[in-house]
Amino acid sequence: MIQNLFAILNSFASKYLFWVDGHSITKTDIAEIIIISFLIYNILVWFKQTRAWNLLKGIIVVLLFVLAAAVFQMNTILWIAGRTINVAVIAIIIIFQPELRRALEQLGQKSFITSLFPADSQKSQERFSERVVNEIVKATYEMAKVKTGALIIIEQDVMLGEYERTGIALDSLVSSQLLINIFEHNTPLHDGAVIIRGDRIVSATCYLPLSDNMGLSKELGTRHRAAVGISEVCDALTVVVSEETGNVSIAIGGNLYRNVDAEYLKGKLNFIRKGAVDVTRFRIWKRRMKHVQKDDETSGE
Repeated sequence: MIQNLFAILNSFASKYLFWVDGHSITKTDIAEIIIISFLIYNILVWFKQTRAWNLLKGIIVVLLFVLAAAVFQMNTILWIAGRTINVAVIAIIIIFQPELRRALEQLGQKSFITSLFPADSQKSQERFSERVVNEIVKATYEMAKVKTGALIIIEQDVMLGEYERTGIALDSLVSSQLLINIFEHNTPLHDGAVIIRGDRIVSATCYLPLSDNMGLSKELGTRHRAAVGISEVCDALTVVVSEETGNVSIAIGGNLYRNVDAEYLKGKLNFIRKGAVDVTRFRIWKRRMKHVQKDDETSGE
């Protein structure tokens, strides 16, 4: 079995890597390899900080299938891949257009080089402090009492720079007073969503994509559809306060969990502040909670 594997690898190397000559590798080649490796690493880090990361993982899976087809000489698959490579490159450019545009903009910024070496990214494993959890919960249910509509997004792994730029930059410490003031009626910042990154409110009045999920209740308004919409394209947790009923809901992973209480919200925020949580883990955790109310179709939002 091992001999057959080595024979396949040797055949692959002689057929596709014939241009590599180990005796002609120079110091310049080694320097080029180091530079290219450095660039590829930082490009992957940049991809992981954007919504393009999930798309990139899908492309990597496709490339692995093509590589397997090359190793086992699946000529039909290789023929199809060779005929579609040009179209795939154009499709990638179109799909990644917002992220690529942002990357080109960063090339002209002074902070680009320093952004490659974040100094304090590993100082703390927690996403935000317990104080932030208490401030968010306090503000949420203070607004719920007086039926003040609110839309609060807590960022996780996927960076929300694309949506952050649609709002007004704040860069303020999270406090319940500030959140309440932002969403107060007839104030300049009350319309739209607030994005929280770590211990800071980075932007307000942000515009979000609306969900076209036909399974959502018809009585849900734009605020709730926006919360579900942003949760469909990233891993953020969104807290929604209904302006009509004062009920509090949570959106994550494309799902809306309605009529949650303060204990549940605080527990959920404490759960994610120590690290990222995927949708599967969230659903398991949700089933273990005792104070979760299921969708109440009879109540208006």
